[in-house]
Amino acid sequence: MSDDTPERDPIGEDARIDALEQRLQAAREREEQRNRPQVQGADSGYKLGNRVLAELLGGLIGGALIGWVIDRFAGTSPWGLLVMLFLGIVVAFRNIIRISNRRSD
Repeated sequence: MSDDTPERDPIGEDARIDALEQRLQAAREREEQRNRPQVQGADSGYKLGNRVLAELLGGLIGGALIGWVIDRFAGTSPWGLLVMLFLGIVVAFRNIIRISNRRSD
């Protein structure tokens, strides 16, 4: 006997082994899909947080700016600024509540 030739011929492909390999491959793909990070969920939460922050800052800054302009032209300092700042806060919180209610639906 020489070292070049094996003692027995290799066993031919078995249908059961092929089926097992296919099932293993399908299970690996399902596991990979399940463990893949959910980028969409994280991205949408980040966008929602930015929108809430923009609404809050926009309401405060917008109300303060409009109130300041009213005070400059009407000479009602500081009442125009205070009233419009308060209205800006109310509008900002109303918009934030609307966003949060829409998100939970």
